[in-house]
Parts: sequence; C-alpha cells; structure tokens
Amino acid sequence: MKLVVALIRPFKLEEVKHALSNIGLTGMIATEARGFGHHKGHTEIFRGSEYSVDFLPKVKIEVVVTDGNADAAIAAVVKSARTGKIGDGKIFVAGVEQAVRIRTEEKDEEAI
Repeated sequence: MKLVVALIRPFKLEEVKHALSNIGLTGMIATEARGFGHHKGHTEIFRGSEYSVDFLPKVKIEVVVTDGNADAAIAAVVKSARTGKIGDGKIFVAGVEQAVRIRTEEKDEEAI
C-alpha cells in the first residue's frame, strides 16, 4: 500500500476529488495548509505599506491506495491540479505498512 500526499492549490480541490473518484478511490483526507517552495512567497501592498507573504494557502490531500493504484492516483492528481504556473504543488509517495478499519477490524487492503 502507498500513501499519496498531494499539496495543491485550494481552488483545485473539487477537480482533484472528482478525478480521484473517477478512478475508483472512495476515501481521502483534505486539510488546509500553508507553505512555500520555489516561489518563496511574494510582496503585497496594504494601506500603503508593503509586506511579505511567505506562506501561501494550499490544500494537503492524503489518500492510501493499493500498490497497483498508486500510479493512476498520481496521474489523476497531476492532470486535475496542474495549471502550468509556479506553485501548482507537489506529490509525495510513501509506503504504508498496515491499515486497520476500526469499526470492523479489517486489515490492509480490505481496510482501504
């Protein structure tokens, strides 16, 4: 099993959710996040004063998938989240040793 973590632009959340649903993934976690990468933030002017905005709003999506579905999940996120501009986000993939559904005590792939 794999944990796919995607950091995307907030306005792309619904598109990504729909794309993951279309490939058969039924569960995900979405969390509001703030971060910066290569863009290093930007400056804005408010009431005549210039200030730096280092952390930009992002959404962190976490999905646990079977090993066979990891590439499809990554491709779905990339296709639906890409704008072609700096700040589109990143995807990280990590191994998951075990999953347990608390209600039924199903384990591993049956739990996801």
